[in-house]
Parts: sequence; structure tokens; C-alpha cells
Amino acid sequence: MPVVRDLRVLLRLRYFRRLLAVRLLSQSADGVYQVALATYVVFSPENQTTPGAIASAMAVLLLPYSLIGPFAGVLLDRWPRRQVFLYGNLLRASLASCTALLLLSSVPDWLFYASALCVTAVNRFVLAGLSAALPRVVDTERLVLANSVSPTAGTLAATAGGGLALAVGLLTDGSDAAVVLLGALLYLLSAMTSLGLPRTLLGPDRAEHHVPLSEALTTTARGLVAGLRHLAERRDAAYALAAMAVLRFCYGALTVMVLMLCRYAWSDAESDGLALLGLALGASAAGFFVAALASPWAVGRWGRWGWLAGCSGIAAVLEPALGLPFAPVPMLAAAFVLGLVTQGAKIAADTEVQTSVDDAYRGRVFSLYDMLFNVAFVAAAAMSALALPPDGRSVVVVGAVAVLYAVVSVAMLRHRHAGTSRADVTE
Repeated sequence: MPVVRDLRVLLRLRYFRRLLAVRLLSQSADGVYQVALATYVVFSPENQTTPGAIASAMAVLLLPYSLIGPFAGVLLDRWPRRQVFLYGNLLRASLASCTALLLLSSVPDWLFYASALCVTAVNRFVLAGLSAALPRVVDTERLVLANSVSPTAGTLAATAGGGLALAVGLLTDGSDAAVVLLGALLYLLSAMTSLGLPRTLLGPDRAEHHVPLSEALTTTARGLVAGLRHLAERRDAAYALAAMAVLRFCYGALTVMVLMLCRYAWSDAESDGLALLGLALGASAAGFFVAALASPWAVGRWGRWGWLAGCSGIAAVLEPALGLPFAPVPMLAAAFVLGLVTQGAKIAADTEVQTSVDDAYRGRVFSLYDMLFNVAFVAAAAMSALALPPDGRSVVVVGAVAVLYAVVSVAMLRHRHAGTSRADVTE
């Protein structure tokens, strides 16, 4: 198969393998850390979780460091990206260790959230840097395949990290501190792995003069405006970002709904609810894996916009069909479909953004990408807090999400046809 052949070629690229290893270790640590947070915030026996409480937690953890997005972009376009992976993961290892100490000390919740916020803030630099660095280790012809393998493998690594966290929690009698320390160890391993990459390989380009680091923060607003202007000139990249923001909103709304269903509707015990959530994450991860296999062929067959439209259209049909019974088995199938369409659409959108923007602006654009993702996710959680009943069953939420998927599908088809028409006129 051509995909298998290209994948073998891709994995022969030494620096791609090393960048992929940095991603796998880093995102597996993210999975461990996120499960520890979910266990503490959602499934802790002493907490009576509500959709509003989940929305508040997401706002605390996501919105503040969404504001860091522009800063991350400006700095990523100045700092050697390899150094971002090295020092960023070392810092996260230290901060995660501090979080474990806070859990052992039974400190107030706000202090725990502050520590978790610091860990996730650094995550913006690392993830945006990984996306911006990928074109430096892969040729353009295999960039779609690389975008299938790398983020999907990272998502699977995060899922595996979450499973490992659940196992460690069981072995340590539910010790969240032990789970967080495991995440700290994985962050440390990711930092050490990044040393296998040359310091200057991953960019950014030094052709343009950049202000010294001490002055970088004072030029953040100017850099953000420049990034937005560049994005405005790259209309295809802007459309891709807008589509993914809407899809992320849908994903956030369904995530909160599944959390509430696992917590209250499908089980009587917190441990049973956490196990059901683990199954849902596993089904979603299987969808990510299938998307990685199918997306290179699908993009080659229908193009990036066609695949984006197809993913959204599939979700518009199957998400309500599987979700409206509000039963565990159909919802697990819906989780698989959601993983497939979300990751498939992201592969196409990432490739469009990477190939449409200049390298000197790529860090800023991907930071804006991440900021849109987080704001959309928190907005979805806030909407869910208003619409969801305590047990998570809401026809309104499922119907609204299906409509949004359908709108994105139609918009992407229109954009695809418009692009084809322009090409015909040019010829």
C-alpha cells in the first residue's frame, strides 16, 4: 500500500523519529496529568460535580493560558524550538512535582489550580512548537502523512498515559500524588530526548532580524497584529482555523456531557464512572488511529477541503443517531466516530495551515490556533453548564452540536467548490 510505503520512508528519517519521540513522551505525560486532574476534580468522592463546576475548572485551567498564546507565538518565532522542548519539559517536570506535594499537603483548591495552571501554560509553548517544527524534518510531499502520524500518535500516547495513570492509581490506592509524579518523570524523559535534535535544526529561520529576548514581550502586540495580518492574507489557512474552532466547540460540549453521564447516569460508584470514561477515551483513541490511516488516502482522493467537509458531515449524521439514546454502548460508538472525524479534520486543517503560512510566522499562527481551540472548548463547557441537567442527558445539546457539524460541512464544500472555480478561471 502507498501509505504503508510512505510511512516506512517517514520513519527512516532520523530527526522525524526523534521529534516524534519528544511528542510521544510529552503527550503521554499530559495524559497522566490530565487523568490526575479529572480524578481529583470530577470523580473525587468528596466533590459533588456539576456541569457548572466542570465549566469553572476548564475556565480556570484553559482561559488564562489561552491569553499566553500570542506571547508563545512571538517567542517561538525567536527562540530555538529545540530549546523550547528541552526547558519547557524540564520546567513542567518541576511544576508537576510541586503539584504532587500540594496534593499531599491538602492545600486549598485555588492553590492546586494555580499549580496546574502553570503546568498547562507551558504546554502551549511545547505543542505549538511541535507543530511549527514538523515541516523542518519532513519534506512537503509527505507532510500530510506526517500530520497523520505525529498528532495522532501523540493523542494515542496521551490516551496510553491516561490508562497508565489509572493503573498507577489502582496500585497506589487512589493516590493522585503518585500519578502526578509519574507525569513529572515522563516530562523529564521528554526533555532528555529533545537533546538528540540539533539546536538549530527546527528553526525558526534567522534571515530576519529579531529584537533581543528582553524586548520580545514589549513587541507582543505588534507581533500578534503581524500574525493576524499574515493570516488574513492566507485565506485558506483562516478558513481552516475557523472550521476547527467550531469542531472544537462541538468536541467540548460532548466531552462535558460524557463526563456527567459517566459520573451520574451510568454508574453508582465513582470508580465505575471513571472506568466508563476510560472506555470512552479508548474508543475515541481508536477513532484517532483510524483517522491517521485513512486521512492521507482521503486527502489524496477528495482534497483537504473535501475531507474536512466529509468528516463534519459524518459527525452531523452519526453523532445524534448514536448519542440520543444516552446509553453506554451507542455512546462508545459515538466516541469512536467523534475521534475519527475530529482527528481526520485536524490532519487536513493542520496541513493547510502549515503549507499556507510562511515559516517566520508559523509559530504565531499555531499559537493563535491553540488559543482558538481553548476558547472554543471553554465556551462549549459554559454552554453545557447552562443546558445540561445534572445527569448529562440533553437532547438540546446533542441537536445543537449536530447542526454545527452540518454547517461546517456545507461551508467547507462551498469553499472547496469556490477554490476549484478559481483554479479553472486561472487556467
